[in-house]
Amino acid sequence: MNVDVAVAGNGVLGLSIAVELVRRSPGLRVVVVGPASRPGAATVAAGAMLNCFAEVTDGVDRHPASRAKFALARAALDAWPDWLEGLYDGGTGPRPALVSPGTFVVLGARATPTATRNFDAVHVALKEYAEPHQWVEAADVPGLRPVPHERPVRALYLEREGAVDARAVLDALEHTGRRLGVAFLDGQADRLCGTNGKVTGVRLADGTELAAGAVVVAAGAASQPLLDQSLPDRTPPLLHGTGFAVQTVRHASPGFDRVIRTPTRSGACGMHLVPLGGGAEYIGATNIVQFDPPPGPRIGVTQSLLRFATDQFDTRLGMSAIQRWHYASRPVSLDRFPLLGPADTEGLFVATGTYRDGFHSSPVIARHLADMILNPGTAPELLAPFAPVRAPIETMTIEASIDLFVSDAVETATEYGMRLPYFLDTDPVAAHARTQAHQALERLARPIALDPEIMAALPDASGARVERLDAYLNAAHASHQVPSTAALSTTSC
Repeated sequence: MNVDVAVAGNGVLGLSIAVELVRRSPGLRVVVVGPASRPGAATVAAGAMLNCFAEVTDGVDRHPASRAKFALARAALDAWPDWLEGLYDGGTGPRPALVSPGTFVVLGARATPTATRNFDAVHVALKEYAEPHQWVEAADVPGLRPVPHERPVRALYLEREGAVDARAVLDALEHTGRRLGVAFLDGQADRLCGTNGKVTGVRLADGTELAAGAVVVAAGAASQPLLDQSLPDRTPPLLHGTGFAVQTVRHASPGFDRVIRTPTRSGACGMHLVPLGGGAEYIGATNIVQFDPPPGPRIGVTQSLLRFATDQFDTRLGMSAIQRWHYASRPVSLDRFPLLGPADTEGLFVATGTYRDGFHSSPVIARHLADMILNPGTAPELLAPFAPVRAPIETMTIEASIDLFVSDAVETATEYGMRLPYFLDTDPVAAHARTQAHQALERLARPIALDPEIMAALPDASGARVERLDAYLNAAHASHQVPSTAALSTTSC
């Protein structure tokens, strides 16, 4: 089978890129490869919050790459209304819409210093960019009924943010793609094919081969094996940001009619609840980054998620009925920044490593990837920091990263219920965390500054994973950028 573009990955990024390509270039032969059941796919499990400003942290101005990532999220916030309207497909297909327009960001009375700083950063960003918002009293947040000691002390309402149904968006993207001529193959992209340093197609696990003028690797956390074949030791390694959520149906009304969430917390995304309509609610989120994902969510994480939601949002959630669990892996790169754009191997494009921002940013990522595929040499400034072939982006010093790991560990222990007698402080916990951080970094041949959740994953990484990580770091260190001389390890299609 010969096509113009083969997209490896059928999550929101892969489908969005395919749809954007055929819209812009009718008649272009595009095929999307991915298992129809999407096992472990982040999109299927997503709460699908369209949150940009609500995700802001006090590190948003820490580094040019951090500012670029925020700019990408702002562009996506502006793009979503027209993107959703376009997916309506002329009235012939499923119509995804905002299931929850508007987001409340609440700061609880027991919020940690990190959550408080991040809440303040949200407000600063809202004012700086004149984003529509308003202060609200906790008593005026519909449905909010926390335990007394968790009652919010401050709350913001973000008018343009909210949530969509991720499953409905996937259905609409696939329907639109089929109508416009995109082909779909139910299977797993197993290997990139190429010759003379150029990627020329993909091979599926069942042996099916596709010859393609361009290949887009957009398989989420499953992208690493494909990148290893064509770009060994040249892209920031991908880890699994495992997330767990629960979908419930109300027994005790009225429930929530808007997204409600906390600011981003220590070592995790913000706690949030997304109303899905008809009494159904999506409760998340958890965030455990690992080199290899476990077979399922941890009992302790599950227990804490439900307790936090009940205590901080609504005690009546304890009477809700569980409809289903959501568990999947987000693709998170070593430096937590996405891998977007052309690789330095001809014919290869990458769209992964988006961590918690892939769904929200998908309309803009799709637009820019389509630009680069259809117009070779195009280099959108917005994506410049996120070139797939790069050295790790370090936004702080190694010592600062250790200090951040320590403070996050203390705050997380407090959030999870640690209580000390009046004659003790948190110094022993901090000292233990500092030892853990040093031991983790000692596993690396060349220690680098890592965000807390990445550093926490290192102790459990296998020896083989650490060796691959060291190979990448050594190559990056050799010339302050990843070399482009590695051979293309592929077979011909």
